[in-house]
Amino acid sequence: MTTRRLPPFLALVAALIALPAVALAAGGSATGAPFVPAAKPTGTIEGTVPLRGMNVALMAATPGAKAPVKLGSARSGAGGAFAIRYRGNEATAVKYLLATRPGGAAEAGFPVPGQSYRLAAALGAGGVPRVARVTERTTVAMGFAMAQFIGSGDRVAGMGPGLRNAAAMSGDLVDLRGGLSRILLEFPNGRSTSTEATFNSLGNLLAICRRQGAACARLLSLAGTPGGGPAADTLAAVVNIARYPWHDVRGLYGLSLSPAARDHWRPSLRRGEGPDAWTLALRFEGDPKTLDGPGNFAIDRGGNLWVANNYAYSRQVRQPACGSEVLSRFTPTGQTYPGSPYKGGGLSGVGFGITFTPQGQLWVGNFGFEGKGCTKAADHYSASAFTRQGKALSPESGWKVGGISWPQGTVSDRQGNVWLANCGNDSVTRIGAIDAASILAGTTPTGVNFPGSQITAGSPVAFSRPFGAAVNGEGDVFVTANGSSSVAKLSPSGQVLSLVSGGGLHLPLGIAGDSNGYMWVSNSKWAVAPCTNAIPAKQAEAEAGEGGGDVTLIEPDGKIAPGQPIKSGVVNPWGIAVDGEDHVWVANFSGQRLTELCGTEPQSCPPGKRRTGAPISPRKTGYGFDGLVRNTGVAIDPSGNVWLANNWKQIPIQTNPGAYQIVAYLGLAAPVKGPQIGPPEAP
Repeated sequence: MTTRRLPPFLALVAALIALPAVALAAGGSATGAPFVPAAKPTGTIEGTVPLRGMNVALMAATPGAKAPVKLGSARSGAGGAFAIRYRGNEATAVKYLLATRPGGAAEAGFPVPGQSYRLAAALGAGGVPRVARVTERTTVAMGFAMAQFIGSGDRVAGMGPGLRNAAAMSGDLVDLRGGLSRILLEFPNGRSTSTEATFNSLGNLLAICRRQGAACARLLSLAGTPGGGPAADTLAAVVNIARYPWHDVRGLYGLSLSPAARDHWRPSLRRGEGPDAWTLALRFEGDPKTLDGPGNFAIDRGGNLWVANNYAYSRQVRQPACGSEVLSRFTPTGQTYPGSPYKGGGLSGVGFGITFTPQGQLWVGNFGFEGKGCTKAADHYSASAFTRQGKALSPESGWKVGGISWPQGTVSDRQGNVWLANCGNDSVTRIGAIDAASILAGTTPTGVNFPGSQITAGSPVAFSRPFGAAVNGEGDVFVTANGSSSVAKLSPSGQVLSLVSGGGLHLPLGIAGDSNGYMWVSNSKWAVAPCTNAIPAKQAEAEAGEGGGDVTLIEPDGKIAPGQPIKSGVVNPWGIAVDGEDHVWVANFSGQRLTELCGTEPQSCPPGKRRTGAPISPRKTGYGFDGLVRNTGVAIDPSGNVWLANNWKQIPIQTNPGAYQIVAYLGLAAPVKGPQIGPPEAP
């Protein structure tokens, strides 16, 4: 088995983590000799910047520190060459280069702030490279990948592992010599999507400020903060564009076509190719390739992505693809994690259900997806569990406890209980908390089933085809019922606290809670859950209605909030997630888009959008991307990347309808601590 090599930044960090630890007593060494502090590492980094006379500084940002520190600096000479002699290099600190041109209005006679031409390049954690090139494209890469960690006055700060992973993610766009990375250049990216051209157009925009003229002033004005003043410099401009990609889109696109933004790099966006928003998205397939119908994500404490996958990998769309029997894990930068994929444990066509417990176990619900015509019967009645290292804890048949039947949504509460929405028998299963040591000692987890008859007792509201599940801060579990267009709220003991319908609930799928206890539900208005009870085509068509889709907000007490549903340009929404500032993110099964909504903390939303449910992404298009197909799961990592699961092909031939990638929108959301158990937490 071969695995793709980790990017240099992440490889350095992994190597450092793997070094053996030596415990030192206070005032002495492990051998008893007097402790002598090691000299601060010194060295030299050389490279080039676009212009002569730029001030170039090597900076270091330690995770958790309030501000970065300068390790060394120099001024560029002929041809933009520089050499920095530095002192001090903590291995855990993220290193980056800043290159600033002195001057501005005084030299040009235009209203351009002094030092407005500022470039940067992320070097990552670990050792400082000997050579690095700083260009407008390295600035775009750092500005987008680290958008959630760059503040005013080029201040870089944040918590680990998000800060470290964000710096490493810039290596998916450029290499240390300033060229494009293989990940951006090659399929499933490259010329197959618009990302490369968009990236180059952004670089061309920043190059305008090589001349401190009116066009540069125009760029800084267009790339200011919404409702605020112009950007202070080109680095601040690209960070603003990354964080507010919907702002002044047309103006920036028009400027990118002007003579001032001549083609330093190609391909770039041409006339008629204007973006709906200035986002940068990358697709990942892994090596070896195992994804065929990725459905959902669980993100661990290191920012690695674990992916629920429907089908056994095959590019042969007319040959039946049976249920996947592997579990894939990706690094925070989208590469196959060493040792992945993992096998065993009874894995069988996992659908939407995947979660971590506080004890560090990874649980999945075996829905038993299989392509039409598959002769190998899938298992639809079990759950599987793995350690955080990928070792199977469950037996080869999985765990068949608590009446599991065609499970979809699978979530853990903070006590370690795992809840499964059983689409096959209209019930909910709770598997009791158990530690890995007990399992390895031979203890079988116990399960309790809460049948639909118990959930609907005394209520006129039905509960059929349960699909999505989420847990609030008190441990209450909310479950969407796709077939009955309702949502149930259960206490930690399984008592039914509420069962509601109306408020726009229509074939609901995903559900996510925020920090204030509200629940957000995606109403597909089209997707009928494919459970064991086959649905006649006419019934499915009648239930689906006209299509479209919207979102319903449920209050902490389980009642539907006033004024529902929220109509914000979503198209058959599926997965839904909430970020560290309570903004809401919706995966759209149709429409090739990602949607961002203002949440229940409106003060964190941009001016003009400070209303719960207001669309932040463009109302008509969302954050569109031509590399998306029919997507289901959505998740936010500790770096602020928004991940989507490319689940189904645009034309899904039923023998093998699955698509093959996971997709990252870089630096777009407020970071979320992993693993997420209950409401999202900022790192």
